[in-house]
Amino acid sequence: MAGNRLTTSLGWDDGAVVAVDQRALPHEYRLLRLESVEHLVEAIRSLAIRGAPAIGLAGALGVALSVRRHSNGRTVDVRAVHHDATLLAEARPTAVNLRWGVSRALRRLPDGPEGVLAEALAMLDEDAATNRSAAGRAADLVISLTADRPARILTHCNTGRLATAAVGTALGAILELAGRGRVEEVLVDETRPLLQGARLTTWELGEAGVPHRLCVDAAAAAAMARGLVDCVLVGADRIAVNGDVANKIGTYGLALAAARHGVPFIVVAPESTCDPTLADGSGIVLEERGPEEVTGFGGVQVAPARSAVFNPAFDVTPAELITAIVTERRVIRPQGDGDGDRGSLAERVAAQTREVADFPFPGVRFQDLSGVYAQPRLVRDLAHALAGAYRGRFDHVLAVEARGFLLGMAVAQASAKPLTLCRKPGKLPGPLHTVSYDLEYGTDTLQIQRDRIPPDARVLVVDDMLATGGTLAAAEKLVTAGGGRVCGHGVVLEIAALAGRRRLYPSQVFAVHTVGGAQ
Repeated sequence: MAGNRLTTSLGWDDGAVVAVDQRALPHEYRLLRLESVEHLVEAIRSLAIRGAPAIGLAGALGVALSVRRHSNGRTVDVRAVHHDATLLAEARPTAVNLRWGVSRALRRLPDGPEGVLAEALAMLDEDAATNRSAAGRAADLVISLTADRPARILTHCNTGRLATAAVGTALGAILELAGRGRVEEVLVDETRPLLQGARLTTWELGEAGVPHRLCVDAAAAAAMARGLVDCVLVGADRIAVNGDVANKIGTYGLALAAARHGVPFIVVAPESTCDPTLADGSGIVLEERGPEEVTGFGGVQVAPARSAVFNPAFDVTPAELITAIVTERRVIRPQGDGDGDRGSLAERVAAQTREVADFPFPGVRFQDLSGVYAQPRLVRDLAHALAGAYRGRFDHVLAVEARGFLLGMAVAQASAKPLTLCRKPGKLPGPLHTVSYDLEYGTDTLQIQRDRIPPDARVLVVDDMLATGGTLAAAEKLVTAGGGRVCGHGVVLEIAALAGRRRLYPSQVFAVHTVGGAQ
């Protein structure tokens, strides 16, 4: 302890479990001293101790309590300890961490009270290290998937040090990003009906000095639609083998909204949250809680007394809606392609790019991106990154022939914006806008149909590569001819030595990967 505060959310003190009473926050910081398994079970059920990792650790400490209680110094009443362990493991059914923590502590039962306690205390120390590792991995992933600027992050429920022993999972990643100067703002879902986001997450962010705003749960989708969210970060209570995730009620709705608006949806959780016995989320038991949590709050009745209530504490988010699951050991892409997902987005592009000498003419070093387009997950992540770089600033996508079509379609899908194709001559029926331009090794012409760019449309121009800038400059002229305006250009690769960015000035350019050599 430090003064009258714990340095972690829970711990052990002279034969008792000591924990922060999360029911009292943010108005009062109050510690509970729990000297029996019965009191600990009640603390878990009443959410005085909550959060999947935290209740797993509480379960382990509870076994240590039981062994001390049922030991006479020479022998342990094993039957009584197993009875208490069952009470602990069944206190809340959804989070797999609780049963995991109890089972792990029980394995040390042959070593007596001191052996069990040593295991539980080791788990507390491991939790902090585990969370730091997962938070760092998740922060790296967020940076790779979002624009090169401080991110606007939305989170749900509480996943900080209160929900773990220390550091936190999703909130730990947010604090890691903030420490790197990569957080513009955090939108915090209030998390009805018990307001863990409003009461606990805002309290933790306030103590850490991270800019944040409280968000009504029902406004989260609207925030994404308005371009206020670059990434969603949440925790988990149980993860099935296929990547289905059980988490606080409301998470599934967030994932649907994120998929609709092309916002990366990332789950951060320890490996202990992964359940190897469940093939998919259909087997997850979802806890339902009492109606009083919904019909009233703070002792005030807000609904008619006889109203029937549906109050599930959790929901299951299907794997296909999840961009990535990050643990202390790995980044899991539920719909991904394995090792090709490792590294930053720029590193992944570089790994799939091949330089071809003297093509299409002698002296040209051609950057072949065919390998990039052979990786579906990489294309999806590129689309999210390009859309995220201009989120809220465009309402139309213009893709340039030919390889720009592949990326442009993905960006249009990721952002749910209409797509216009910018083509070579003879490919589109008229009337047309036409512009000719110089290439680094010749001339070319581009065309768009006159009625495809609405007047005053804000257009994001997408192509695979920026070399001299001639192609993108021509595309910008076509947008202007149609009455629109270019909000910026997005490319996979920029060849810096050819200075194409200067030709496009003052328009903004976002390039995922930059190389220095001439094409």
